[in-house]
Amino acid sequence: MVFLKIIFIIAIVYGFIGLFNKIQNAKAKFPNYFMIGLVGAIGFALSSLIVKVDAQQVGVKVTPTGVDSEELLTGWHVVAPWSTVYKMDKTVWVYTCADAQNEGAKANADAIWAPTKDGIKMGFDVSVSWRIIPEEASWIYQNVTNETGKNGRYHWLEENVIRAKLKSALALTVSNYSPIEVYSVKREEIQHHVLNRMQTEIKSYKISINQIDIREVYYNKEYEQAINNKKLAEQEALRLIEVTKQKQEKLLQSKIDKDIAIQYAEGEAKALKIKGNAINANPKIIKLEWINKWNGQLPTYMMGKDNGIILNVNK
Repeated sequence: MVFLKIIFIIAIVYGFIGLFNKIQNAKAKFPNYFMIGLVGAIGFALSSLIVKVDAQQVGVKVTPTGVDSEELLTGWHVVAPWSTVYKMDKTVWVYTCADAQNEGAKANADAIWAPTKDGIKMGFDVSVSWRIIPEEASWIYQNVTNETGKNGRYHWLEENVIRAKLKSALALTVSNYSPIEVYSVKREEIQHHVLNRMQTEIKSYKISINQIDIREVYYNKEYEQAINNKKLAEQEALRLIEVTKQKQEKLLQSKIDKDIAIQYAEGEAKALKIKGNAINANPKIIKLEWINKWNGQLPTYMMGKDNGIILNVNK
């Protein structure tokens, strides 16, 4: 369309140049400049009445009497010259709140904090996928401010509707769960409830919520420190229990060894006592013991009688 308008403008300029030269030199022969200029003027006028709306857009027509309630959908449209068409983006937008700087919609840390049923505040990195309802674009154009430029209406909706409803929905939902449920096992369920709440509450603003993503969950620093301290205390308690258990096992084993030694000594003492009593009662038992233990060889040395002399019997 822009290319055609340029051609029509060139034709109009050519017609004016031809007309001017004709006036300056009446005898000069020129092409039919009048027809070329006329065609250019008519073509330019008609092209100005035709508006193209792209697939990602919806058109809002503003007439001298106000905003037309009928939107212009994708395609070509003929619009009266006294009307203006504003094209609005109907694609999905994503609004993100994040604790890390420069990761969300705001440059600074912007996680949303909400209390659990235990009163413990927890932070959330959340992304909300949303878009305007194309059939309600005229209402949005007419009722939502556009103070900050081209996409001002969208930014206003994000900051004043999406963010506000997200904080409210998170607070009401998270208050039904414990910190450990929020942090782990119930995250998907919380997403579902927040999405349902927001879809209900933003209907009056003519926008739709497609998806809620809880990307990360944080404990506040004091609570996280308390959890870490508790874990360290639990680990130390387990270590002490294990040490005590090992000492008890060693003590028990020592007692068992002691009892065995005592029982063995008592057995030996009883055996010696019995043996001593038997020898006292019958001294010949000693000779019998000697015979039982003799290996059949004669001794190599013998003591001389009453003189302490040792004799070698083999010589």
